Amino acid sequence: MKKIVNIGILSAALLATSCSKDYLETKPTDQVGEVTAFETTANAKLVVNGLAKMMTQQYLGSQGFNGEGTIKMYYGNYPGNHFFVNLPGWAAIINSTFNENVTSIYLYYPWYYYYKIIGNANAVINKIDAASGPETEKKFIKAQALTFRAYSYFMLSQLYGNRWADSNNGATGGVVLRLDESTGDLPLSTLGETYKRVYDDLDEAIKLFTESGKSREKNHEMNINVAHAIYARAALTRLDYPAAEDHAVKARAGFPLMSVADYKAGFSTPNAEWIWSTYGASDETLYFYSYQAYIAYNSTASAVRTYPKCISRELYNKIPATDIRRGLFLDPAGDTYNTNTGLAGATLKARAFQLFPALDPAASAYAYMQFKVKANDMPGVGNLNHFRSSEMYLIEAEAKYFQNEPATEIQQLLVDLTNGSGRDASYTCTKTGTDLLNEIKTYRAIELWGEGFDWFDMKRWNEPIIRKEYANGGNFIADLAKTIQPTENNKWTWKIPLRESDYNGALE
Repeated sequence: MKKIVNIGILSAALLATSCSKDYLETKPTDQVGEVTAFETTANAKLVVNGLAKMMTQQYLGSQGFNGEGTIKMYYGNYPGNHFFVNLPGWAAIINSTFNENVTSIYLYYPWYYYYKIIGNANAVINKIDAASGPETEKKFIKAQALTFRAYSYFMLSQLYGNRWADSNNGATGGVVLRLDESTGDLPLSTLGETYKRVYDDLDEAIKLFTESGKSREKNHEMNINVAHAIYARAALTRLDYPAAEDHAVKARAGFPLMSVADYKAGFSTPNAEWIWSTYGASDETLYFYSYQAYIAYNSTASAVRTYPKCISRELYNKIPATDIRRGLFLDPAGDTYNTNTGLAGATLKARAFQLFPALDPAASAYAYMQFKVKANDMPGVGNLNHFRSSEMYLIEAEAKYFQNEPATEIQQLLVDLTNGSGRDASYTCTKTGTDLLNEIKTYRAIELWGEGFDWFDMKRWNEPIIRKEYANGGNFIADLAKTIQPTENNKWTWKIPLRESDYNGALE
């Protein structure tokens, strides 16, 4: 992969730093390189591999921005309800106070990152038809680029757009829909128009994937299942429940739920359940800036050794004793620990090392620390999952609930996911009404913990972030034990970065 992605990035290096609009520059640094990149389908395939590589690169020179991993950690995990790390110095990020600071690099990063992918995807979409090569390859390549673009616009819409429930049926502002390589002035599209573009791109991608008759070779590549998975997640966020249910079923076809052994293996190597992931290996690493260097319990990076990532005490207590997922977190079980920070005492620390000897010898131990995510190599090498079939079960269950479909069908989905997979062989579900919805939400939080969903789910559900200190039944330090209402912080909507509005006259 190293050779492929390097060529792909070089030949589609569309964000040069040569002018004042470098934040959205889509002209290649080498015009001859661009011609070569799209001369044949073989070359264009390398460019698409470059899109995948963009999701695991370091950006903006600081702050640990590492592609998609940063989106999961800084924007999904940190500001959510159930992810604790003893970082009072990061309270501004964790408490979501930067989303109206239009000059902040944290407000700018997702905009920069996703438009970088979009600009490169646009080049593929608009040039592949003129390349020489089999028509089936052109269709497959274009389908992949359309899927990358749809994913990027959807992610932007979640951050920089209102909740669909707050959008007046999509009439509020969305994002700038750039569909070519121009950098001219362009106004915001509405949120409704943004979702329509996501849908249109995915519809076209699914059509082209089907017509191409081709399949991918690696899990980090796009295929029709990925397009359906993005569609399902986007439709759920748009409250389009029939589409969410339909595409969730299609997305998980051919991706059976992982075994118990795979579940305990560290979430760093693709298995049968992984629909799409980002590639990671020892010769393709960001070292201390990689995602696993910020979360993997066995990492040698100080970001983990000193500040291990922990589940919230309240969510942990909801995991049944018979559920294998409970064993992926450090149960204090009567041992002493600091009830201000969670730092383990000597006995609890010793038990952590006994249970998980892969811990770095210099690592700290905390009550409720996670052992779900592990690195394959040091300091933080591993593949990064983006979609799993388990999420599709949960999407289908939630979509069925809001369509008032039979409770027995929803209960069965939860049983299939939890009992049928072996996650909890004792699990049954007979709940109905609001209790059934709460069961879906609880098991979504348990199943997807640490994978970047927490904040996005709470925003979609229009529910408050409620973090408590130990004295009140939680495990958050005082600086992070906050209640954040859905109406606060610009309704959790990130404002358009100044670097966009300064150079885009249509936004003035």
